[in-house]
Amino acid sequence: MADLGPSLLILARNAIAGRFAIAPKPFDDFAALHEKGATFVTLSQRGQLRGCIGSLEAWRPLLQDVQENALAAAFRDPRFMPLSEDEMGITRVEVSLLTPAEPMTFSSEANALAQLRPDIDGVIFSAGRHRSTFLPQVWEQLPDPPTFMAHLKQKAGLPADYWGDDVRLERYGVSKWKEISS
Repeated sequence: MADLGPSLLILARNAIAGRFAIAPKPFDDFAALHEKGATFVTLSQRGQLRGCIGSLEAWRPLLQDVQENALAAAFRDPRFMPLSEDEMGITRVEVSLLTPAEPMTFSSEANALAQLRPDIDGVIFSAGRHRSTFLPQVWEQLPDPPTFMAHLKQKAGLPADYWGDDVRLERYGVSKWKEISS
């Protein structure tokens, strides 16, 4: 299969640049871009998070998913002000293409933690109406499974020590591509 990474990065950057009337760059239009795909687009500036939005399930063409998530990461991430045109030059784009999520089976929190694979697993945490996810890249900041899980629960709006019969975990992998800093 062709390396979709460069095209996904260009598509994401083009989507954001289009909001500022910046001419799009050409990309290789692979057939796979028109198949359903789930992506997360992460924006960073000088190594710091600047926006991250994505899809956990493949429900629209990959090309559209990466474009819409790029726009959402740049202009609708509630943690940040909308990206300005002046920031384009210092903003780096990363695209993560997700594999389908697989439910995990576990008997306790300790058993679930023992099954997690740092640097490999993206994790979806669900408990009742609470839900959150961390991409595998988050292991770089939170390399310890108990700490990773505690932060995932807090992201879902629950206490770090929460555990109950309603907890559901799913894991997924990613292929990721990141623009080179200039």
